[in-house]
Amino acid sequence: MQIRHILEQVAEGRLTVAEAERLLKPEPLADLGFAQVDLHRRQRCGFPEVIFCEGKTPEQVESVVRELLRAGQDCFATRVNEAQANHLCFHFPHAEQDRTGRTFWLPVSKERPNPRGNVAVVTAGTADLPVAHEAANTAKAMGCHVSLLADVGVAGIHRILRHAAELRQADVIVVLAGMEGALPGVVGGLVDVPVIAVPTSVGYGASFHGLAALLGMLNSCAANVAVVNIDAGFKAGYLAALIARRVHASA
Repeated sequence: MQIRHILEQVAEGRLTVAEAERLLKPEPLADLGFAQVDLHRRQRCGFPEVIFCEGKTPEQVESVVRELLRAGQDCFATRVNEAQANHLCFHFPHAEQDRTGRTFWLPVSKERPNPRGNVAVVTAGTADLPVAHEAANTAKAMGCHVSLLADVGVAGIHRILRHAAELRQADVIVVLAGMEGALPGVVGGLVDVPVIAVPTSVGYGASFHGLAALLGMLNSCAANVAVVNIDAGFKAGYLAALIARRVHASA
């Protein structure tokens, strides 16, 4: 909307001064030189900007964390390497870090609201746990109740079948698998909720670092299965939380 049009609407009484100010005010942005930190994302999208730590120095990650905290934003970071984790632990000792999932979580307030929405995270194997923890920690940071069920792949189908009733209590299920990627389709056939499938780069040569699992999941016969990228635990956890929270907001 152009400035002149906004001013004309104010003059005609069709727009209040406060509304015009909101439209004319630029979205808050912190220019750190190496990063443009979006401080308006929580208002637009419901959750603050998340720090993707790959390719950043420990000092750069620290700077972004401080900028978010200065703006009163909760701070969540993914793909935190060992050097970054040690650096952040020194400067923010009260933050929650998960070295398995490579995540960092530092909310502004120590008071946690009651969880809203139930997300189940399910892995085919123990080797999928790093990506599963990333998904689970993301959904938790977004305010959902999260349960984790590990190592229930199709090589022993009875392992997942015995949890069918439990899975039906979830609002959304995130299912992670490498190898041939069959588990999400099996889970999808047991429940009436969305299943977000995450192919992981787990398996032998012909798994092609998760490509075989990705193709298998994309071709799942279960109609309630949707697929994210290989090892995209954050994306799966984020989508699952958005769905679960919306389900309970409309309940």
